[in-house]
Amino acid sequence: MPVTPAESAQEEQSAYRSLLGTELEDFLALQQAVLSEVSREALPLLDAVHNLARGGKRLRALLAYWGWRGAGGTPLHPEAVRAGVALELFQSAALIHDDIIDRSDTRRGGPSVHRTFSMAHADSNWHLDGSHFGSSAGILAGDLCLSLSEEMFSAVGPRAAHGTEARRIFNRMRTEVMAGQYLDILEEVVGPGHDPEHAVVRALNILRYKAAKYTTEHPVTLGGALAGAEADLLAGYSRFSLPLGEAFQLRDDVLGVFGDPQTTGKPAGDDLREGKRTVLVAYALSAGSEGDRKEITARLGDPQLDDDGVARLRGIILDTGALAATEELISRHTEAAFSALAALPLDDVPRAALDALAHSAVKRSA
Repeated sequence: MPVTPAESAQEEQSAYRSLLGTELEDFLALQQAVLSEVSREALPLLDAVHNLARGGKRLRALLAYWGWRGAGGTPLHPEAVRAGVALELFQSAALIHDDIIDRSDTRRGGPSVHRTFSMAHADSNWHLDGSHFGSSAGILAGDLCLSLSEEMFSAVGPRAAHGTEARRIFNRMRTEVMAGQYLDILEEVVGPGHDPEHAVVRALNILRYKAAKYTTEHPVTLGGALAGAEADLLAGYSRFSLPLGEAFQLRDDVLGVFGDPQTTGKPAGDDLREGKRTVLVAYALSAGSEGDRKEITARLGDPQLDDDGVARLRGIILDTGALAATEELISRHTEAAFSALAALPLDDVPRAALDALAHSAVKRSA
């Protein structure tokens, strides 16, 4: 029987993932030699980067690769591999810093990076504050990861040089994530009871710039730009990938409140304990009663929130229609993404690959 486009895409994607892993390992091995020259005591910083970067679903790298292929890029080309590694390292840096900001002790079912360092402090019976040491070392590990991401992207070659469209996208991606992250922490200190009528607008803006664009839109357009895509194709890529990223992040937010810890790798309701001002919470604030708003304000962000408190906030989210509204928004974004994908002028294999990645991104269940 002839091989289907989906089967061809799966085979090529598997080969790309393998090359990506090899490139990452080789690159980090070189960095290990650099840090060893400084001091072997500095190697835990790189170990933290390594342990995090070698995990995950590789969504951003894969989207960049199929953006590359959809624009006529050569299959499994080293430039596409290096760009994927750069994106994965940037993602790891974002996760390290995000966990510090959120005071999250877990990541992907294990200790977060800063928590790993604070545990090392306790195990070694070192002096001074172990939590401060963990956060400080985590910040440095994240900064190292950002530096390595830039080094790898520069290694892509002339297509990633200053003044190119790919470099513009890569630079903008990083700036937008930092701005979005700041808006997120600003929203937390302002408080969930502030201006609830506009809570959804603010939450959607944070979601777009902190997460959605760098998760999907920037990787796909980056891959396309590296392969020399024209402006029309890049615009089509954005019409597909931005609503996909927003649906992906909205689904992530739902799982952060209602998800199974076996699926999410985090304790049930952990987003509520961390005080995340998600679109889900914003809908509850905007639609809830004064009593609902006061209860959300009082409970959201309490690190000691027990199971009963989680259940109470979940109940408010359900009763106000916030979950239903979020699910409706996910459906609208998902429909927009797949409609835009259908309109893209792609060969069968890249189309099949992007379709599969899009389905896996938005069809996750609790």
